[in-house]
Amino acid sequence: MKATIRLSVLTVGLLVSALSVSIVQAAGVGTGKSFKGPIGLQLYSLRAQFAADGVPATLQTVKDFGIKRAELAGTYGKTPKEFKKLLKEYGIKPISGHFSYELFRDHPEQVVAEAKALGLKYAGVAWVPHDGKFTEADVHATAKVFNHAGEVLAKNGIQFFDHCHGYEFQPYGDGTLLDLLMKETNPKYVSYQMDVFWIVFPGQDPVKLLEKYAGRWKLMHLKDLKKGVVGDLSGGTKDLRNDVTIGTGQVNWPAVLAAAKKSGVKEYFIEDESPTSVQQIPNSLKFLENVRF
Repeated sequence: MKATIRLSVLTVGLLVSALSVSIVQAAGVGTGKSFKGPIGLQLYSLRAQFAADGVPATLQTVKDFGIKRAELAGTYGKTPKEFKKLLKEYGIKPISGHFSYELFRDHPEQVVAEAKALGLKYAGVAWVPHDGKFTEADVHATAKVFNHAGEVLAKNGIQFFDHCHGYEFQPYGDGTLLDLLMKETNPKYVSYQMDVFWIVFPGQDPVKLLEKYAGRWKLMHLKDLKKGVVGDLSGGTKDLRNDVTIGTGQVNWPAVLAAAKKSGVKEYFIEDESPTSVQQIPNSLKFLENVRF
């Protein structure tokens, strides 16, 4: 009888363990008890691999990570139609993409055509060209481009977004130029992508910005800044190794992820620009699975 009881207890334990594993698998890589995602990868993280190994081999790497959603930044020599087909073959769903500011300014209809061919829900700008410091005049010009492009995209079922890069935090009035840009862009047509690295690097607080502009941040780049690094307003870092595994840098991720959820962020993408992104990405995914908030 005792042996039977012990066996039953062991059996129940194994069943519970198996159930726990199945639940984690069902939830998806990079998600867990607190962080629910959805999580994807900005494919620019593997730009070196695309160049050296080609598209199929690099997409296999993404598949091996367990990642099934992606944000794009180019199609690496493939047509949009060809690239979408390859993504499908590797079980990766394209969600959003970055296009040049000039293309949005001069040919927004071309962005629409490419975004549709790729099957994107979101299309946005990663960098606004400017000479020296970003200025008030730059904001006025940029806002006009964003509002027009956003309206064109919206008519075609695509959401426009701007990816903040740090230079927008030049002081202006009682705040920064980002406040002015938010004010001058139409919330109906222009949303924003918070790259956490490029909020912390210029000394800003991502939690406060998520709270201040709740509803405007639709997408987020999960990226951590190396401890001890002091940034600036340039929008660039001289050492890409400042981009470290999520959870090992300066960012208070429980606070940021909780605020992002409350603010209405819809899509999350790991972007790892470091030369060791292939090694760091799996560890970042593990952190997100285990983070608690």
